[in-house]
Amino acid sequence: MSIVILGSTGSIGINALALCDAHEIEVEALVAGRNIDLLNEQIRRFHPRMVAIADAADARKVAHNDVRSGTEGILSLIEESQSEIVLNALVGFAGLLPTLKAIEAGKRIALANKESLVAGGMLIDTSHIIPVDSEHFALRYLMNGKEFRKLYITASGGAFRDWELEKIETASFADALKHPNWSMGDKITIDSATMTNKLFELLEAKWLFDSTAVDALIERSSTVHALIAYTDGSTVAHMASTDMKLPIALALGIEPKSPVVPETDPLTLSPLRFEAIDERRYPIWQIKTHLLQHPHLGVVINAANEVAIEAFKKERCSFFGMSDIVLDAYKHFEDVVPSSIEDVVKIDEEVRNYVRMSNGVMSNE
Repeated sequence: MSIVILGSTGSIGINALALCDAHEIEVEALVAGRNIDLLNEQIRRFHPRMVAIADAADARKVAHNDVRSGTEGILSLIEESQSEIVLNALVGFAGLLPTLKAIEAGKRIALANKESLVAGGMLIDTSHIIPVDSEHFALRYLMNGKEFRKLYITASGGAFRDWELEKIETASFADALKHPNWSMGDKITIDSATMTNKLFELLEAKWLFDSTAVDALIERSSTVHALIAYTDGSTVAHMASTDMKLPIALALGIEPKSPVVPETDPLTLSPLRFEAIDERRYPIWQIKTHLLQHPHLGVVINAANEVAIEAFKKERCSFFGMSDIVLDAYKHFEDVVPSSIEDVVKIDEEVRNYVRMSNGVMSNE
């Protein structure tokens, strides 16, 4: 078996490569961003046939004789690959076109790129998708073909779950990156703090499991990843350590004969408690119900959110200002109905331009 890994230098990609090493899976191609030093280490270890990077200006630094760049480079790499599996762990809207290209090529997609389903779920045949997110992996793990009444995913609450609301208003970008349970990239950590990440995961669940009967709860230890309430009145939960190797392993088709992650010892668990998500602390949550009823508007949320995060990083808006920006764009574009990838790309661009002009985020640097 061989695999293509998009986002090889991020945490998902690194864990996937460790599993490939342990289970003798051939790595046909690697796609990375700007961490060229780590990419070169991966090239030396796994000898991929093709490589793609974000910026053509970095190509000369890459220790490989077949280096592509940008979106076109990634798409050509997928099209020419022989692997049956593509792990898409790219960050942001940039992951959508590669997902569609992999589907077009008839490949199985281990999907860790939330934005593919958030922005383009209506265009994606989810029969090609195996989710890598711990929450959707857990739901899939629990389903067993049984009828359910409701699906629940869990949230840690992010960096500011215990801060006073007044203090959050003055929080910095660095403050928001101090996730209590996980070590992740900047964007997903900020999205965890605003609860946008969980809103995205509800949309993913809607597309993956064809249901709007989905909700999220705060579970502070991140031990319980998901729960399913079956129609017979029973509810089951999936518990595992905060390690992504198990979802990745099963998405890659690895059938572990021994524990992939540390076993969960019930005697060592902290008391489990579930909490509702408070819209005062997480203002983005006020559109949850409307968004699930109008999931095609995910493209609006995603585009506005990506610009808002950059504004927060550059100190052009406050922490709560990010949610204000997204909610304003959501209201402004609530009548859009994309029906093609061209529509999605156009709306994405229009939303970004609107946010930059309407909220004082004028630069696209």
